Amino acid sequence: MRAVRYTEFGAEPEVVEVDRPACPPRGAIVRVRATGLCRSDWHAWMGHDDTVRLPHVPGHEFAGEILELGAEVSPESGWTVGDRVTAPFISACGRCPECLSGNEQVCDQQQQPGFTYWGSFAEEVIVHEAELNLIRLPDALGFVEAASLGCRFATAYRAVVTRGRLQPGERIAVHGCGGVGLSAIMIAVAAGVETYGVDVSPAALQLVEKLGAIPVEGGEGAAQRVREISEGGVELSIDAYGSPETSLASVRSLRKRGRHVQIGLMVGDAASAPMPMDAVIAGELELLGSHGMAAHEYPDMLGAVASEAFRPIELVGRTIRLDDVPEALAKMGTAGAQGSGMTVVEL
Repeated sequence: MRAVRYTEFGAEPEVVEVDRPACPPRGAIVRVRATGLCRSDWHAWMGHDDTVRLPHVPGHEFAGEILELGAEVSPESGWTVGDRVTAPFISACGRCPECLSGNEQVCDQQQQPGFTYWGSFAEEVIVHEAELNLIRLPDALGFVEAASLGCRFATAYRAVVTRGRLQPGERIAVHGCGGVGLSAIMIAVAAGVETYGVDVSPAALQLVEKLGAIPVEGGEGAAQRVREISEGGVELSIDAYGSPETSLASVRSLRKRGRHVQIGLMVGDAASAPMPMDAVIAGELELLGSHGMAAHEYPDMLGAVASEAFRPIELVGRTIRLDDVPEALAKMGTAGAQGSGMTVVEL
């Protein structure tokens, strides 16, 4: 099969012929029809994720059709070859204490396509523990839109709704308006709350306004600008980019008893970025992490998409082919590259 592969971190990937994956006994092989290009893929390519082993095929946001089912997948599961599916970027084990408590998104034995094993920038990809991790797509949902839900929209949905506990009448600021940030904005605007999108890119701020949110210039002084516009700060703030600057700005944007949710990856030295714990204590602020979304939580989100309560297809800035991925992946580290909406690869 054809796949995008790199043999060194930071070296230009190539589209090459590789062996088809072998189907695990409890897993499935999915024929990839669309797959999102995410900043997390760029982090992996740069060597920021110590789970990646070379040579490597990235990609973790995908939608497609079941091509093969493992010998131990029960016929009673209802899955058949040809079913239209997606899966969380976390392949949970289903047996550890976290999975047994319903928190598969932080599975102790998790595997991740595009990180711990070869991913979806290929014609075929493995889904481990198929009965737990496969998600059936509504008939009305196309593959490109389904792939755009992948890690970014699903992660944003859980961050806003479950972790962030957004309530009517509250205000929310989203720092970093790439794919996951714009998803969070779309979800918050649909909930009818006052929403601020913060970014340094003029193109991103145009998309913020188009979605019905209030654009706020990022960079130095961003938190103060949010506090001034919101007359004292917001109840919920999200760092959807992942840097010491955006994370700190998100926390500083909060009013007392506000909630900060960290979505954007913090890697290298940034993983131990300082936080203003004096303000956290004095204001009784909450600092929360959010890591994907378990398969059993997808139906509510998919139902909302199918009913057009959300239209994530509007967040897709462009579609490209597999041959375009190497160049597009390299450009993700360029300032402002996240400000044109999501990029989805069609196969």
